[in-house]
Amino acid sequence: MSNHLDLEEQEQIEQLKAFWAQYGNAITALLVLVMLAFAAWNGYHYWQRQQSAQAAALYDEVERLAQGGDLATAQRAFEELTKRYPGTTYAQQSALTLAKVAIQGQKPDVAIAALRWASENGSDTALSTVARLRWAAVLMDGKDWDAALEVLRADAVDPELQVAVLDRRADAFVGKGDNAAAIENYKVSMSRASDKPDVQRMLRIKLNALGADAEPSVAASGKVASAK
Repeated sequence: MSNHLDLEEQEQIEQLKAFWAQYGNAITALLVLVMLAFAAWNGYHYWQRQQSAQAAALYDEVERLAQGGDLATAQRAFEELTKRYPGTTYAQQSALTLAKVAIQGQKPDVAIAALRWASENGSDTALSTVARLRWAAVLMDGKDWDAALEVLRADAVDPELQVAVLDRRADAFVGKGDNAAAIENYKVSMSRASDKPDVQRMLRIKLNALGADAEPSVAASGKVASAK
């Protein structure tokens, strides 16, 4: 019985040796690939955490300098942040912070440059749209209505902020003297703000000021006036 078991064990060992001789290199290579992939995954997430932490530190610096009134140094810190970590939301947030302080300091060119960067290069669509809204507001303060309308074009809008963009577009049309286009945009905005009673109330006031029916028409609900 013992000899029989010894023969079975020897046969199993020989089979294992044959199997390893045939597939051992492939198995080893696969294990190496799995280990490398795991190491790369860990390394990538570590790198992401490092990038985020460093971007956050620069953002804090921009905010500190801007709030302290040192606009020039804040601008340099912002440029460093956008150069090194352009894909982070911290870069967009720092642009909004810098622009706010620049506007308060009557430096519209600095504000526009920061807001343009945030709207055209940022990774967060909502922050990009917020930047466009503020950029358009600066342009409208300078009575550059056509430029504001171009900034607020429909293809650059976060869905959650469509109502605000349409309202701002309508304001620009009013400034331009195109009341018909303004009314159209106000009505489309109202049709898309059915769950925002306060916004609808404000839009009714604006429409009444233009002598227009405050109820959105069926045609207006899906159409937005162009910048032409």
